[in-house]
Parts: sequence; structure tokens; C-alpha cells
Amino acid sequence: MKFTNGYWLVKDGFTASYASQAYEIEKGEKDLTVYAPEKVIENRGDTLGRTLLSVKYSSPMANVIRVTVSHYQGGLDNAPSFELNEDKSFVPEIQINDDCAIFKSGKLSARIHKGQKWLVEFIDENGNLITKNDSRSTAYISQHKNPDEHLFCKDEKHFIKDELTLSVGQNVYGLGERFTPFIKNGQVVDIWNADGGTSSEQSYKNIPFYLTNGGYGVFVNSAGPVSFELASEKVSRVQFSLPGEELDYFVIYGPTPKEILNNYTALTGRPALPPDWTFGLWLSTSFTTNYDEKTVMSFVDQMAEREIPLSVFHFDCFWMKGFHWCDFVWDKETFPDPKGLIDRLHKKGLKVCVWINPYIAQRSSLFAEGKEKGCFLKKQDGSVWQTDFWQSGMAIVDFTNPEAKEWYRSKLGQLVDFGIDAFKTDFGERIPDDCVYYNKADAVLMHNFYTYLYNKTVFELLEEKKGKGNACLFARSATVGGQKFPVHWGGDCESTFESMAETLRGGLSLGLSGFGFWSHDIGGFEGKPNPSIFKRWLQFGFLSSHSRLHGSSSYRVPWSIDEEAALVAKKFALIKNSMMPYILKAAKEANTCGCPVLRAMFLDFPEDPTCWTLDRQYMLTSKFLVAPIFTEDGNVSYYIPKGKWKHFIDGRELNLEHGRWFAEKYDFMSLPLWEKL
Repeated sequence: MKFTNGYWLVKDGFTASYASQAYEIEKGEKDLTVYAPEKVIENRGDTLGRTLLSVKYSSPMANVIRVTVSHYQGGLDNAPSFELNEDKSFVPEIQINDDCAIFKSGKLSARIHKGQKWLVEFIDENGNLITKNDSRSTAYISQHKNPDEHLFCKDEKHFIKDELTLSVGQNVYGLGERFTPFIKNGQVVDIWNADGGTSSEQSYKNIPFYLTNGGYGVFVNSAGPVSFELASEKVSRVQFSLPGEELDYFVIYGPTPKEILNNYTALTGRPALPPDWTFGLWLSTSFTTNYDEKTVMSFVDQMAEREIPLSVFHFDCFWMKGFHWCDFVWDKETFPDPKGLIDRLHKKGLKVCVWINPYIAQRSSLFAEGKEKGCFLKKQDGSVWQTDFWQSGMAIVDFTNPEAKEWYRSKLGQLVDFGIDAFKTDFGERIPDDCVYYNKADAVLMHNFYTYLYNKTVFELLEEKKGKGNACLFARSATVGGQKFPVHWGGDCESTFESMAETLRGGLSLGLSGFGFWSHDIGGFEGKPNPSIFKRWLQFGFLSSHSRLHGSSSYRVPWSIDEEAALVAKKFALIKNSMMPYILKAAKEANTCGCPVLRAMFLDFPEDPTCWTLDRQYMLTSKFLVAPIFTEDGNVSYYIPKGKWKHFIDGRELNLEHGRWFAEKYDFMSLPLWEKL
């Protein structure tokens, strides 16, 4: 959110109270609090009628400094909180000198300057400046109609904002699964989950964490609508702001990008390790296609006949009857013997996944039951919050209500007992911000946080039923901590090369936001891909951590596109199977240190400046370089860093003393796939 008119002026309708100096500094046992007035205090009279900000420095673990900027501290405690891990035994070093105070956490220090200017410098272990709060960075903002009367205006809004500088050449990445340009400099990012597809600035998975190539990352610890100005409002700074009276954020040191992710996921949670079977191919019924048991079994049998290895069969929405989602009851007209069908799929060595969401349609047999038990979000007048947007008259399960949570879990538990192995936890983004929760939480702050409670509920139910290490979701929405409940997929993409490229950008950004496992709809979700797009997307899909064939109104079995597609699917399924030892090793790495299986090039080659810009290729584990092809004619341009490499398919070998660009052409049976030797 922009508060300024150019660099010097504040926008009309806003008043800014900037931290102007470190007036008083108080040292605690494990923290340091700085009192920063909006004006340099020169006499006693200057202490009257002033905004005074409290800036507290603390540390949950080594190499992480927490900064809490607050104004009024008498607000209600009705905000959801991310589950953070803290090393209770860690004690930071605190030193107060004549000219500055130093707060040190491991290799990272905050140096708060005394005097007549607000300046806080973040310093690495070598004494180098990595970023800083400069003048006019830390501020309390009031939005009002009349500047002369804003102190007494009842309808004014308040914001806290802070800024950290960007040095020359410093790039910003991450902030969730974002489909906009990979390097976020120059963008405005609002952290607000939305069901907006993959072709806009909206995102299903908004994470208020960014990573830089300057040795550090920043995590804003709020479930609310944090707004980031990324070298946009001020081109040499990143600004983050949110409504309210407090801003809490963490500066996370690396210095390498992998170490930054390691520290961030140590704080917010590591990705769980999915079962081995999840890394095989998932085949879906697709969304609105006509399917029944005969269709399902014919797909499974033909995959076997064509020697395309299959691991999971997924039933999308219409395993339940239309207008009844979600009642968790099989449509008897389409599936008269669901238990027998599941058993038959299991006998073929397949796992079974079904689609669910947290919405209960009015025609669902569960609506009256949920209403009576008080399991749904409510309106201000106490009635059930309902909408026709998606399912007619649907209500939304209130996971802050323990009884509602157990009620929902019980329905899923029956499905697991019935033989279901995994759930596709769709939606979770369309959550109202004007409703009433059981625990009285702020509805605006719950909007993003809802998905955490939803996916956690389902994941923990699977862990309890199937044992730890055997749970798997296929989730669309997420917030901070959602990485603990894999797997996530990229949402509703179009069947175009452009959408294939934006999908990859989203996956790379999500991997830089703490998520270790990621998938996407091979061929695109909307529309029907032409043979060229589908076969190139097959290559990309099999060379991802998780692989799923899924569409909207058309099937995604390969032979429905053309016969060559079935051959491409077979070849790349076998290629992925041959890579499985490396993929499973990388999965354990994601589980222990937060490094994603499919990763941006610079995670493995941070010393190569070219790799910091690459968004049309990636590393699959630390072993394989993949450059998907986004053209009809098979032409591709890609970059290989220095080192020894072997083409995984044609056997060519390279020994590069320096990184080098390549321009090549491939048929559908190959692509740039290089093994690092």
C-alpha cells in the first residue's frame, strides 16, 4: 500500500508519524526495547502530544532477529497466530554503548544508532551491512478525511509500516506461489488468498516472506492483509505494512539462500515427508467430464496396457452428487458399488484420493446437522453465513469450533475407514471477512489463516488414521506453516505455453517460500491442450516433485490427445522412476532443512549471477537440470553453470569452465535434461 506522493510528500488523506530517533533504550534479559518518538526531543515540552513508537528487538533462535513495532498496546487479543518454533535456550548478546545499542543473534546483529536520526543497521558476521531501517522508514500512519482533525476522527484507519533498504543488484523473491515475474522488484504484493487462477497477480498461496540475494530474508508475522511495496513505492526499499497498531517481523540471515530457507522453516515448520507412493503418477477423472466405474477402470487398464506406471487414482468433485457438495456420500447412480471399486483399485496396486472442500451445500445431508451443532461460520445476527457462489446455499465449516472440527474429522475418518488413502483439499480461499467465528477471532485476520486450520485438520486426521509418515494432501490454498501439510498444486491454469511458464514461476516462488513439494495440472486445467502443449507439459509434469494428470472439461489420459502422447508419458514416467533415489533423498532434505525438491537454479548455484535471473529452468534435486520447452517448434534456449554435466537422455557430456547458454531443438522424446556429475 502506498502512503507517499513521490519520495518526499505524504499522500493526501494520510498523516505519517515517523520514528525520528532512539530516544530511550531499555535492556531486558533477552530483548531490547527502543522508544522512538515522531520528533527529535530537544526539551521537556517536546514529549507532550507526540506519537511514541515502541520497537522491540528479540530473537527466537540464532541468526534471526525479531522486530516488533507497536503504537497502542491495549487492543483485543483476537488475532490468529502462526505456530512458531523457538529455541528457549538461546540467549542473544545485548550491548549498549554511548553511540549505539547492539543486539546480536548468532551471525546477525542489529545496530541501533543513538542521536538525532533514526537508523538501524543489520550487520553480518563480517561487519558488512546487509540492510537497514533508514529515516522515514518506521512509521505509524493515519488515514482520515480532515488532516486538521484526525486525532479525534472516529472513522480514521491506522497502519504500521516499516522499510528495509535494497542495495544495488539486490533482488527479491518468494512471497508464496506467485505467477507474476519471478524477480519481485517493482511489484506490489498484497497478502490475501484468492481463487484467481494462475494468470493474474492474485494467488492461492500468499506467504508474507521474501528472500533476497543479499544474504537475508524477511518474514512478516501476521495472518492479516500485509501489503508489500517491493522497490515500487521507493525504488531502493522494500516496504511492508498492515492495518492496526502493531507490526511484527523477522530478519532471517543465511547468508546462502539454502541457509535462509533452513532458518525460515526452522521457525515456521518443516515440510512433512510424504509417503514414497505419492511421487508416482496421479491420474484424475478430471472435473466436469462424464465418468463412472467403467470409465475409471478403462483408464486404469489402458494405462497398464500402454506400460505407463500409475500410482494414484483421483476422483474429482462428481464422486458426490451435484448440488450436494460436500456430503461425503458417493453418487449411487454413478458409483453403485464404491467399496468394491476402491478394493479393485487397491488390488491393482493403486492408492485412492477423493476431492473435498470445507463447504457444505444446503442440499447436503450434513447441512441441517452442522447447523444444529453450530459448526458453521455465522453472520453478525447469529444466523449461518451462506452463499450460492460455488454450491447453492453453502455454509462454511468453522474450524475454530472444537466440536465443528471433530464433526468434520469424523466424516473424513469414515472415508478413510472405507479405503480412501488421500484427500485433495480444494478451495479454502473464498472465506468471508464479515463473518463471526466461534472463538471471536477477527474475520479479516482469519481470511488467510483459515486454510491453515482446514488443511491441518485433514492432515492430522490422516496421520492418526494411517500413521505418521503416511499422510498426504493435494492442497490448493496455503498460508505460513502450510508447508507442513504437503502436497500443494498450482491451481487452475490455462492450456497454453504461456500458462505453463507462469505455472513454473509460481512453483519456483513457492519453493522459495518454504514449501518443499509441489505439483500442477499436466496439460493445463482449463481448455483442451493441443498435442504440442500437452506433450511438452508431460515432460515438465513428470520432472516435478509430484505429477498429476488432471483437467476441467476434458480427460487427461495421454491417448485422448494423440498416440504419441502416450509414448511420451511412458518414457518420462520411466525416467522419473529411474531418478527416484535422488528424488526421495531430496524429499528428506526438504523435510530436514526446507530446501524444495524442485528448486530455483540459484539455490544450488548462488555464486553464479546468471542463475539469479532464471525462471524457465530449474534443478530437480541437486542432481538434474531441467529446461522445459515452451514452443511449438521445439526450440529452447537455456543456461548451464560451470561444471561437468551429462545429458540424461542422449548421453552427451560437457565440462564447462564457465557457465554457457545453449540454443537447441528437441523432438517430443527429449528436452534439456542434464545430470550433474
